[in-house]
Amino acid sequence: MARHLITSAIPYINGIKHLGNLVGSQLPADLFARYQRGRGNEVLFLCATDEHGTPAELAATKAGKPVAEYCAEMHEVQAKIAEGFRLSFDHFGRSSSDQNKALTQHFAGVLAEKDLIREVSETQMYSHADGRYLPDRYIEGTCPNCGFDSARGDQCDNCTKQLDPVDLINPHSTISGSTDLEMRETKHLYLRQSQMKDQLDAWIDSKTDWPVLTTSIAKKWLHDGDGLQDRGITRDLDWGVPVKKGGEDWPGMEGKVFYVWFDAPIEYIACSQEWVDAGKGEDWERWWRTDKGADDVTYTQFMGKDNVPFHTLSFPCTILGSGEPWKLVDYIKSFNYLNYDGGQFSTSRGRGVFMDQALEILPADYWRWWLMSHAPESSDSEFTWENFQQSVNKDLADVLGNFVSRITKFCRSKFGEEVPAGGAYGEREEAAIKEISDRLKAYEGFMDAIEVRKAANELRAIWVIGNEYLQEAAPWSTFKEDPEAAAAQVRFGLNLIRVYAILSAPFIPDASDAMLEAMKSDDKAWPSDIAAALSALGAGHSFAVPENLFRKITDEEREDWQQRFAGTRD
Repeated sequence: MARHLITSAIPYINGIKHLGNLVGSQLPADLFARYQRGRGNEVLFLCATDEHGTPAELAATKAGKPVAEYCAEMHEVQAKIAEGFRLSFDHFGRSSSDQNKALTQHFAGVLAEKDLIREVSETQMYSHADGRYLPDRYIEGTCPNCGFDSARGDQCDNCTKQLDPVDLINPHSTISGSTDLEMRETKHLYLRQSQMKDQLDAWIDSKTDWPVLTTSIAKKWLHDGDGLQDRGITRDLDWGVPVKKGGEDWPGMEGKVFYVWFDAPIEYIACSQEWVDAGKGEDWERWWRTDKGADDVTYTQFMGKDNVPFHTLSFPCTILGSGEPWKLVDYIKSFNYLNYDGGQFSTSRGRGVFMDQALEILPADYWRWWLMSHAPESSDSEFTWENFQQSVNKDLADVLGNFVSRITKFCRSKFGEEVPAGGAYGEREEAAIKEISDRLKAYEGFMDAIEVRKAANELRAIWVIGNEYLQEAAPWSTFKEDPEAAAAQVRFGLNLIRVYAILSAPFIPDASDAMLEAMKSDDKAWPSDIAAALSALGAGHSFAVPENLFRKITDEEREDWQQRFAGTRD
């Protein structure tokens, strides 16, 4: 049994996320976790809410609530939505947990001992209109590198160049819009990433199987311009992990907190401690400490491309720099952006479909299937309502749903609600078994390699085989001449439903459960031997005709949704 540690980039606490956020991290991570469990492997799948930093403070202020109360409420909201999308986290933690505070302070202390943290007296943007220092992300201006006019104070989203607020041309506060900014002196801690450049370079070079998107972004940060720079890891904020050197106070750092991008990835480890403390698991160290058994763990991270620099450079600096035997990531699966109907999803502008809204209009499987079968892997992809309608109606309703409905209803009408006896599989069935077996190998290969769209294409092709078989065998015609042969054809089709349920579970778990329930089977063993799997439900095994697995989306619905989600969300 292989062991897989899987983490999804943790979503910010400040509001409900849109489908573009979902497709780039949590959903593909869930797909992989479900697949590995289905193959009989041991999985620990972790995610959490990212609760520190100015976004949380500002969202709480807007909501008129203390920030701790706001974060607690939004954690529950996000957890409920995750459950609605059937995200199968072993634990959904919080970066504001006591476990993460202690571990973040521990790492800071160890890094300081290793001379990888330096104190810097610097000037920082202060906004008179806002009455506060502005974190990098809340200063925008024109990028000096590419001219993009909405570059943030920490990074340009257009060219991905790492920036400081003073680098920006015509900077302004994104809180108030004020340009009345001045630089004031303050003291902060910096992680000496530059000291680890060669070590990081060699480590990334060793990851020959990583997606080009992941390594190209990491290499750009390592080598463009002046190369990898030291990174500030503290902020002048009220909300966050208090700056301490392990368990000791840090002179000169009173009233400061760690930068959210320092403590957020550490929550991956702390989340496993929360998992144990919540009574859900045992021995978190066997997943994270190579001196406690984590040597045989394969650790895979999922994220959008904007998070890649922090997971390929900053967090590895923390882990490697500590000199402690922590488990490093083995594979980083990064995604491009999902755009929306001719433009971009936008949380700030409320443009696009948000996760709670999606579940209000259709069940999770509809969204899971479309998002994963159109995952933005090699390039950005685009959500359009026309394509969504077409894919759902064709793939889910016409191919899979139609197959299940036709074979179960026909069997009920001619043989009753049990697997019929009689007849034997012949050349047509053997040909289908061969074709499904070949497709299954390809499907497993793509799932193992986390090539999501290719895996979805193979799964769809496996569904199509069943429809083509049913069309060619035509048991309703065979029955008139040879009821025994028709019985074998029906038996083949009913067994195929169970196989489809197991193979489809990572993509469409609710429909998978519905198919298994209809077949009155709790045997979820992976069908490595297709011939054996297609004889698993023997003659006399009872079943039920399920409700339609998927309904079609009407033109009227599509037009209504297209209009409804083009505007601004309050």
